[in-house]
Amino acid sequence: MASTQVITGPDDMSNFSIGIIGLGDMGKMYARRLSDNGWRVNACDREERYNGLKEDFAHNKQINILPNGHLVSRMSDYIIYNVEAASIDKVVATYGPSTKQNAIVGGQTSCKAPEIAAFEKYLPADVDIISCHSLHGPAVDPHNQPLVIIKHRASDSSFEKVKKVLSCLGSTHVYLSAAQHDRITADTQAVTHAAFLSMGKAWHANAQFPWELARYVGGIENVKINLTLRIYSQKWHVYAGLAILNPYAKEQIRQYAQSVTDLYKLMLGGHEKEFRERVIGAGKKVFGNQPFDGELLLKDEILDRFSLGKKPETPMPNNHLSLLAMVDCWSCLNIVPYDHMICSTPLFRLWLGVTEYLFRKPALLDDVCRIAIEDNTFRSDDLEFTFAARGWSDAVSFGDFEGWKDRFVSTQKFFEPRFPDATKVGNEMMKTILENMKK
Repeated sequence: MASTQVITGPDDMSNFSIGIIGLGDMGKMYARRLSDNGWRVNACDREERYNGLKEDFAHNKQINILPNGHLVSRMSDYIIYNVEAASIDKVVATYGPSTKQNAIVGGQTSCKAPEIAAFEKYLPADVDIISCHSLHGPAVDPHNQPLVIIKHRASDSSFEKVKKVLSCLGSTHVYLSAAQHDRITADTQAVTHAAFLSMGKAWHANAQFPWELARYVGGIENVKINLTLRIYSQKWHVYAGLAILNPYAKEQIRQYAQSVTDLYKLMLGGHEKEFRERVIGAGKKVFGNQPFDGELLLKDEILDRFSLGKKPETPMPNNHLSLLAMVDCWSCLNIVPYDHMICSTPLFRLWLGVTEYLFRKPALLDDVCRIAIEDNTFRSDDLEFTFAARGWSDAVSFGDFEGWKDRFVSTQKFFEPRFPDATKVGNEMMKTILENMKK
């Protein structure tokens, strides 16, 4: 169920205070937006950051920076844990027992299974549990973006209070259980991230800056490059926690790697008939029952505007293995991506728009299938992409946070010099394309 209505909430909230444990990028965004709307915010991060954060927020009298989570927990009525998913158990174990009597506690991690388990294990029985998850990054305007709210263990009165607090973000409230949340984010975010992470790792392996190569400039490629760099410009743990700790994500990421591998083997073997049947069959299964009035979510003239390089006069051949594998993955897992639009991130909506762009254009899809079988020009690029997809899948299957971190950070350093340009272009691209997709 989704709602964009203004929440009035209980009348006795004049002395209500919000606690935020964890002042990373998302924690800071929440602190600023809540305080700007009149809420008193008590916040902390690691104790060694205390003096720096006091200085950063000295101008904002609505935000009270404290040395640690014990103090935040003792004096706040609704405490939100904004910490890494991998650290949630340890942090809640430390500060949870200090929670104010009859307070409300929630978390903002991208994976709810370990978060809810930690709350149930360490919080006092009188504490209500209402979690949330803003399905966008800290740099994205939360207005009209999905905000999942999870009433796990709480009274109706507490639930109304939380809705009133969070209504100031202007987001679309989506009410789910923790399990529903994890299933949907696995179906959308986890596989989407795996595709972009694999593209970046493949370009890194080939020592390629894709915007300098004619094959990767213009149209769909602009979206791929900008979103890949957008992901690699973020902190590694944001994506690791969602993939490794989400109980549903492992299957999706493994299937994406398998789809990439299967399609690549068909390409190598020159099995055109089987390749076309699999690709077109997957497209029909994923897109076939969706109403289509001839208007694509994305249009050429918009896609071409956001390039980090110069578009060639004659487009280079491209088999779009990453996109074909995405649709094949959805097909194999019986995922209908449109079913999750109410909980979709901006990244997922763009990725869905790109796949739709390809599969709704029969002539383009036909040409892509022909190139995949007949054109060997970029086989080495596709090989590295296949290796990369399998590598990310292995890291998830083994629960290997350190391996994930090493893979991510090494590629992050490779692309780092271009992050400022990519962020500027990428932000404008996302804003323009998402506005266009609403029309």
